[in-house]
Amino acid sequence: MKAMILAAGLGSRLRPFTANIPKPLFPVAGRSLLDIIIRSLQNAGCEAIIINTHHLYKKIDSFLSGRKYSIPVFTRYEPLLLGTGGAVKNVADFWDDQPFMVVNSDILTDIDLRDVYNFHLNHKHPATLVLHDYKEFNNVLISEEDFIRGFYEEKSNENIGYERKLAFTGIQVLDPKILDFIPDGLFSSIIDAYRKLIFSGQRLKAFIAQKHYWKDIGTPENYREAVIDKLAPKAFKQVWPDFTFKNIRRDRIKGDGSGRLWYRVIAEEHLHSKVYELPLRKLIMVDHGIGAQSATSEADSFITIGCHLYEREIPVPKIHLYDNFSGLVFLEDLGDVKLQKLILNTKDLEKVALYYKTVIDVLINMSTSGAEGFDIFWTYQTPYYSKDLILEKECRYFVDAFLRGYLGMDYSFEDFKDEFELLAEKTLKFPVNGFMHRDLQSRNIMFKDNKFYIIDFQGGRIGPVQYDLASLLIDPYVDLPYQLRSQLVDYCIKGFAKFLQINEEQFRYCFRYCSLTRNLQILGAFGNLIRVSGKIYFEQYIPAAVKTLKYNISAFEDAEFPGIKSVINSLGI
Repeated sequence: MKAMILAAGLGSRLRPFTANIPKPLFPVAGRSLLDIIIRSLQNAGCEAIIINTHHLYKKIDSFLSGRKYSIPVFTRYEPLLLGTGGAVKNVADFWDDQPFMVVNSDILTDIDLRDVYNFHLNHKHPATLVLHDYKEFNNVLISEEDFIRGFYEEKSNENIGYERKLAFTGIQVLDPKILDFIPDGLFSSIIDAYRKLIFSGQRLKAFIAQKHYWKDIGTPENYREAVIDKLAPKAFKQVWPDFTFKNIRRDRIKGDGSGRLWYRVIAEEHLHSKVYELPLRKLIMVDHGIGAQSATSEADSFITIGCHLYEREIPVPKIHLYDNFSGLVFLEDLGDVKLQKLILNTKDLEKVALYYKTVIDVLINMSTSGAEGFDIFWTYQTPYYSKDLILEKECRYFVDAFLRGYLGMDYSFEDFKDEFELLAEKTLKFPVNGFMHRDLQSRNIMFKDNKFYIIDFQGGRIGPVQYDLASLLIDPYVDLPYQLRSQLVDYCIKGFAKFLQINEEQFRYCFRYCSLTRNLQILGAFGNLIRVSGKIYFEQYIPAAVKTLKYNISAFEDAEFPGIKSVINSLGI
């Protein structure tokens, strides 16, 4: 048996992700789809394979040159796309006098290709098409005897008499004489050749696949589902090796300010064909989206920084399994109790202070131990907390997204440029540099089994530890009393002094300015989330953030930031 893999398509439904990588090279659980199909054909007894190419064909050639297969694998470049029929005819010199198999390059399946080929050998008809019931694509009409009667543009599950409609899987076995029904050198669909065969009185046989897995990965949604189908069982097996499951389901978890999607993945245990009342096994899955760009992605940073912090014994969720390209990560489930919920449900201020002191102990550990061995190339935004970051992602963000975008005020960044420059310089004057989370607030701290855990660390970089302390203490989600904030600053300074040389006056100096820049960032983020992302529920936290900003700016002399101070004090929120 010889075979052809149809791989010349543009991958239009997967744009923009196919701009730099051809669809057949999309990885599924660490292996490219093309490699999966080649090895499946190889295992089915195929003696040689040819692949038609067009879009990014050099990347396919390069990929194949680095692989060793037990059978020869060739490519045939098409300067102009020839369609499925034209592609088969274009490699007529490759075929011999035996039936050959043609497989689409955008499908993931466990259908036994050897069974399909043997099925074809056991009947006398010129073509076998592998069909199945797949509502989205049901447009092939077949008879009661499993002969193909026609192909229709519309998809339907509606049966006509003894006939029914099924979907084509993209797998077919053809006799060489089908080449006579395909024109030379022209674009044509293989379906046109099948219609000619049927019209000439010949019959095409359907191989009906059942109890199988099949997924068309031609869209981002389908590709994502295919990767999840492969990774989820593997993740559960990795965490619980003796675990057998009946089924796996996903429950969507409400996200926060991020555009990522979060799920709780739940597996029900299955023992000896009976389901027992056992605790459900749960993991968290985060979907960052496909990351086809060559630069470090958010998913890359989440994975590398998360693994680094875990290895440094910092309390973060353990990452069990991941796929960088698809952006899917499976990690430890820390439950649903966030520091925000814990604090809002605690009336005892001394207990609140104790919680925060415990979190500050974690912060100190993360800042110092997390900086050891930290590689700045893991970061996907900036490697350091810098002047440019302060000016663009905090100061300008505040003006554009909050003052202009949310409040509709007629200000621009240029109106305060000199003051923002001064703010950035003073913020970085006395930093105690370490690992910086950059979003260490109560929604990013989980509480489970009397222990606090840090999540959402993908924005980590090297920067002033005072910034994370400011993020924690001026957090509008809990709005801590000012006196408690001051006490916690004292506690943090004493804690850091056990590990680092700390100048208390300089530490407080940097903390005050970090509190201001963080406050600007918070309000810029709220404005953007409400106006651009439509997340209106963040509006309830704006008054607390503005109140804190007014309080913080009041600590500075009027001459230091006159323009900024005037605008902030004018806010009627």
